[in-house]
Amino acid sequence: MADASHVMWGGRFREPMDPRLDRLNRSLPVDRRLWAEDLATNRAWVHALEGAGVLTAEERGTLLTGLEVVERVLADGAADDAGDEDIHSLVERLLGELIGALAGKLHTGRSRNDQVATDLRLWTLGALGRLDVTLAALGRALVAKAREGLDVLMPSYTHTQRAQPVRFAHWSLAHAWPLVRDRARVADAGRRTSVLPLGSGAIAGTGFAIDRAALAARLGFAAASPNSMDAVGDRDFAVEAVFVATLAAVHLSRLAEDLVLFSTAEFGFVVLGEPFTTGSSLMPQKRNPDSLELVRGKAAQLLGRLAGMLAALKAMPVGYQKDLQDNNAALFDALDGACAAADLMAGVVAGLTLQPGRMAAALDAASLATDLADLLVQAGRPFREAHGVVGALVRRGEELGVPIDRVPAGEAGAIDPGLPAVLARLGGAEAAVERRRTAGGTARAAVLAQLEAAAAAFSG
Repeated sequence: MADASHVMWGGRFREPMDPRLDRLNRSLPVDRRLWAEDLATNRAWVHALEGAGVLTAEERGTLLTGLEVVERVLADGAADDAGDEDIHSLVERLLGELIGALAGKLHTGRSRNDQVATDLRLWTLGALGRLDVTLAALGRALVAKAREGLDVLMPSYTHTQRAQPVRFAHWSLAHAWPLVRDRARVADAGRRTSVLPLGSGAIAGTGFAIDRAALAARLGFAAASPNSMDAVGDRDFAVEAVFVATLAAVHLSRLAEDLVLFSTAEFGFVVLGEPFTTGSSLMPQKRNPDSLELVRGKAAQLLGRLAGMLAALKAMPVGYQKDLQDNNAALFDALDGACAAADLMAGVVAGLTLQPGRMAAALDAASLATDLADLLVQAGRPFREAHGVVGALVRRGEELGVPIDRVPAGEAGAIDPGLPAVLARLGGAEAAVERRRTAGGTARAAVLAQLEAAAAAFSG
């Protein structure tokens, strides 16, 4: 347990904290990573206290100089083995050892409640920025791979069954657009996080004439919180950040699952780069997609973190409660995990080797059934009727053991007199792809337009 002289609240107590409570109460092992944010908060508060007439210019200079030294000490790892309760008490102790009793003025008019909320918001803003950078890098990798696979055709899948032919570029961009939405959510979450709690005190506000608008501007916040009671207990920003990170991780997991399947010997559509695979301790031939499996697992962990945070908040009274402390670890883990997973996936995608021959071999005439129905519609048949005719053709092909485009004309004509003529116009996968010329379709021109839009979305 930390020395009682370094506990920020010990004056009212005669007996020391029970060691069992101390072990559960100490947050320094988790929140020590907030030391840079805590120093920024402290520096801004020094200026605010001077503006409120609590500090002289000389005291302000001494405190800021001391905080510079504390910053160097913390950068060298002073928090790693410290016994203090949290990062705030550690900073105050280190400052006091340097400048003496003047350090005690630093906590004037504020509480750890508004201090930790401010530190967490500062950290979250930085973490959201880092997440945006990694998502953008993955998006650019998907766009680059789409350019490479613009003229490569492959089957698409619904219900994990072959559906219609598409360009590989279309598949790649189908994973890029969710990242565009993720980045928009990151920006939205950042705007709601950029609200300053400092100056709210423990719950009722500060008793000193602090200019909170100037304080917010100094720390880079867009505004100051409008209600002190709400501000100290508000962790909506943390939940939202974890939700954004979790949904991004779900998108990464879906991409990972596609690539797990596509890289199997059964599919063989892509080959994973060796640096992103591992071997087997028993089977020498194995090359396992561990990078992709780890990304899938990370998404599951983040889902659990999000559920835990919401469960902790659901019955919590207004204001600060110590339960909130456990949410810090969830916030750190979720944002760290999402960033690491996105960074890893960017490397995986960039290192993919496409296998156009295997993709082409997986295309079959059954994937052209919708095109055949569309041709019947163009010949004047209602779509539902055309659907039934083509379904009967598919069934007859299965009975004969041939693809639908190889069913003998006599057999096709027996199903419907119009079938032989439209079968002659059906064409192959390239023709089917080029029929999808509308915006968002998989025709070459449509995909090129999509490529440029996606490239622009990830350029900044």
